[in-house]
Amino acid sequence: MEKLFESLQLMVIGLTTVFSVLLLVIYLGKGLIALVNKIAPEEEKPKAVANNVSASNVVDPNVAQAINMAISQLTAGKSQATKIERI
Repeated sequence: MEKLFESLQLMVIGLTTVFSVLLLVIYLGKGLIALVNKIAPEEEKPKAVANNVSASNVVDPNVAQAINMAISQLTAGKSQATKIERI
């Protein structure tokens, strides 16, 4: 009986240690993300206005049709692309 108690005690200590280390990793990761975002925030991309879209962003109609056909085939006709633009 003594060995059973000792093994249960070791299991609880081990699980508590693992849980504590995982919590430490989670909160240190969140802190690191917050610190990096504060020091070097991501630059916002200017939003393209519909009238000011350049010709380089226009997708060839044949390519758009091929994309729509592929989406239709993959989703068995249940979905379609509403907007296709070049990145």
